[in-house]
Amino acid sequence: MNTDLDYRLPTPEPFQRRLAAFWLLTALAALILSGLYVVLILLSRTPGVSALFPVENFFHLAIVAHVDFSVLVWFAAFGALFWTLTSRAVKTWVLYTGAGLVLAGCLLLAIGPFYGGAAIMSNYVPVLDNAVFLWGLVIFGIGFALLALHAMLYPQPMGLPLTGPGLVRFGSQTAAMAVLLSCAALIWSYVSLPDFLHGQGYYEALFWGGGHVVQFAWVQLMLIAWLWLASAAGLRLPISGRLVLVLLLAGVTPAFLSVWGYLRFDVAGHQHREFFVWLMAAGGGLAAGPLGLALLYALWRTPVDKDRHVSGLRAALMFSVYLFGIGGALGFLIDDSNTMVPAHYHGCIVAVTLTFMAIGLHLLPQLGFGVPNPKLVLAMPWVYGVGQLLHVAGLAFSGGHGVQRKTAGADQGLESLAQILGMSVMGLGGLIAVIGGVLFVAAVVGSVRRRRKGPVTGLATVSQH
Repeated sequence: MNTDLDYRLPTPEPFQRRLAAFWLLTALAALILSGLYVVLILLSRTPGVSALFPVENFFHLAIVAHVDFSVLVWFAAFGALFWTLTSRAVKTWVLYTGAGLVLAGCLLLAIGPFYGGAAIMSNYVPVLDNAVFLWGLVIFGIGFALLALHAMLYPQPMGLPLTGPGLVRFGSQTAAMAVLLSCAALIWSYVSLPDFLHGQGYYEALFWGGGHVVQFAWVQLMLIAWLWLASAAGLRLPISGRLVLVLLLAGVTPAFLSVWGYLRFDVAGHQHREFFVWLMAAGGGLAAGPLGLALLYALWRTPVDKDRHVSGLRAALMFSVYLFGIGGALGFLIDDSNTMVPAHYHGCIVAVTLTFMAIGLHLLPQLGFGVPNPKLVLAMPWVYGVGQLLHVAGLAFSGGHGVQRKTAGADQGLESLAQILGMSVMGLGGLIAVIGGVLFVAAVVGSVRRRRKGPVTGLATVSQH
């Protein structure tokens, strides 16, 4: 059993390296934009300042843009980054077109809140009911689908027997397949929805199937990022390449089973919704659970490294595994529409986000940028990880004491000491996590400003001293 595999990818071609750098900067821009919308959200509720905004309900409009940039665009940019490094640049016009459409869509999403309309907090993809924002989503989706299609059609050779890089490429290609299945599910829902659905019910049904399917793509990308980071941090996983292959197959298989949910059940019906809830519950941890345990074992068996870069990667892995495991476990405790629901999906989402942050920091020097500040690389996962653990714990505790989801301020009806305490911990954790996000942005911006002038080293470099 060969457990001594290196999962880092070799040096890409110059075109791929430049394109990967572009997607990393796009992800950074999405994170910064989502943060700017947080500032606008606060200003929109400030007496005297709120009157300066062009629309009355800007607070709710800005929340939608914040969520879509911090989750949808952020995740998609890292998907494009992985596909750039694991596929052949055969049809460069497709890659350019896809990138252009994604940027155009993002521009429309960014200005959409200033055109008013109803803010619809549908699951997976909240929307603004105005033409600018909706066209932004359509254009963004077409561009992203083109990138996934190119990645699936033109993969880099994986080779037999499968090496570490071959397994990373396999996980990346299966993620692209899951994204295309998600797009097909979205189209299927669109053409199948009854005419009587409008507003919240319409968009909830529209994105329900595809929104569940695309989660398998994000998790696949998280898994290969875990593998990559583990090798970069000097960890030796106690599992063979064959088992990793089986886990990656198990991780993506539920995405293909989603077809049954469309063939068997009415898109607007309760059974359709329940099918995808079951699919996510049954398949969400098939790969992440065993691989996460293997990572924790490897972290426990590996001595502490004095290098801050390596220590930062290990901390990111540790918190990501904890957050994903806790988020997944909380999903089985949901029995009402309370804050246990956001506790569940926040845990899983921020686990993926933290992994992408760490792999982004690690890749910066290999993509032609300067070495990120080692202190920030080490501090970011600890601050962000601890903050998110508190945030999730506060939400879960509050949900267990009856605090409802999708409410804010006085509408939450916080009466008992337990409810107040839980939501206070949630708020404190969220604030700490925001500081962690700021540390990530500072590290990336500093690295970009110190762009490398010499030759770029391979992606297999463990750290830069």
